Amino acid sequence: MTNSDADKSEQYGSQLDRLLAMGKARVAAPTAVVHPCDAVSLSGAMEAARMGLIMPVLVGPRHKVLAAAEAAGVELGETEIVDVQHSHAAAAEACRLAREGAVSAIMKGSLHTDELLEAVIDGTTGLRTDRRMSHIFILDVPNYPRPLFLSDAAINIAPDLAIKKDIVQNAIDCALALGVQEPRVAVLAAVETVHPSMQATIDAAALSKMAERGQIIGGLIDGPLAFDNAISVEAADTKHIVSRVAGRADVLIAPNIEAGNMMAKQLAYLANAQSAGLVMGARVPIILTSRADGRLSRLASCAAAMLVAQHQRSKPPR
Repeated sequence: MTNSDADKSEQYGSQLDRLLAMGKARVAAPTAVVHPCDAVSLSGAMEAARMGLIMPVLVGPRHKVLAAAEAAGVELGETEIVDVQHSHAAAAEACRLAREGAVSAIMKGSLHTDELLEAVIDGTTGLRTDRRMSHIFILDVPNYPRPLFLSDAAINIAPDLAIKKDIVQNAIDCALALGVQEPRVAVLAAVETVHPSMQATIDAAALSKMAERGQIIGGLIDGPLAFDNAISVEAADTKHIVSRVAGRADVLIAPNIEAGNMMAKQLAYLANAQSAGLVMGARVPIILTSRADGRLSRLASCAAAMLVAQHQRSKPPR
């Protein structure tokens, strides 16, 4: 997955399948699966293990993990189980394993997202870095010729400029880890010009200038851009926008969680997009799976986490 201005040469296809193929070619990442105490979460983790995407360490009450395995008809074999009393303890133990380097990724099991992230952000025992954490959707949109990264649609509600800077850097780092060379980042607003009364346009312009000054690295950033001229060359040309990003974006940065969440769901339900997802900005990537996620989404998220974990080992978050 490389950028090229010769967009017509890029072929449409399943970006998540390509992601899986990349993952299968690498070494499985040791991954703490937090409280995998239902059939869905446990079977998903074990299938990822069979495909060589993760090396699971199951963290949860042993009797519940074994009961989930029986219910799912899954053979655990020699898979390590770290026995803890409850889901809160499982989240804390997974963070400890990550801090000590025993695992290089964390995967959510059958506990609430808030419970897992509460352990991750703990200032003493968690996995915080100097970077703000953010969620990134990795989208396979059938009529878009490249993977589309969208952030933040799940964690940061109304990010200010400083938080948006971290959201952008996290997204760039994720795209780089997944093989996108010099990701093109579109910082979105309702319009593509700066309006003093529209904070999203001011933030977008500031982020573009911050990238020019080396405060954000690794990608090409432009904004404000509206959604249409971020992803459509024709729309950008119609507006006479001269930009290396407009019409060819790899990364979309939403102005707030409402906009990001609506974009992700609209692409899923109206454009048949499939998605994987990660939380970036912690010491290790975090896979936030959901009961509603399909098989491909779960597996692709594991593949993405493995690729990011390898990238982080060479270039840890600042």
